[in-house]
Amino acid sequence: MLLTISGLPGSGTTTVSRLISEKYNLEMISAGEVFRSLANEYDMTLAEFGELAESDDSIDLKIDERQKEIANTRDNIVLEGRLAGHMAEKAFKFWIKASVDVRVQRIVSREGSSFEDKLAETIEREASEAIRYKTIYGIDINDLSAYDLVIDSEKWDQFQITKIISCAIDNSSDF
Repeated sequence: MLLTISGLPGSGTTTVSRLISEKYNLEMISAGEVFRSLANEYDMTLAEFGELAESDDSIDLKIDERQKEIANTRDNIVLEGRLAGHMAEKAFKFWIKASVDVRVQRIVSREGSSFEDKLAETIEREASEAIRYKTIYGIDINDLSAYDLVIDSEKWDQFQITKIISCAIDNSSDF
């Protein structure tokens, strides 16, 4: 079974991916964690690292090529990341969405800082990513047509979303 769970920062993709990976005994691969760890290795904030990635395509390409390789060579995994649904062609693809205000509040709760600072950083980061995704891959991050199911995490919590995804998996003839 190959699943992708994608969404913008703070939408809940990492939490839901962990819950799904535990429920179905799947390995979880997270592009966001790789990106954050690289930012730390470079001793940069996410915004600073995003700017660097905007000028150095090799950063995104490393993360995304790794996801493609994993998707094409392994089974029983959950790929979590904004482009995961585009990197894994034969996966069951989920997108989790939420408004920017809700997502930023979640980021502030998890990482600290002020709402205003994280809002500015999130807007800047997402704009940077949108440019990179369009330039590098020709992907419009706002086009959700690649996904099998889009779920609003403002309406359901992580456990309810896990149940929705589980229902889709358990009732699909592909799995």
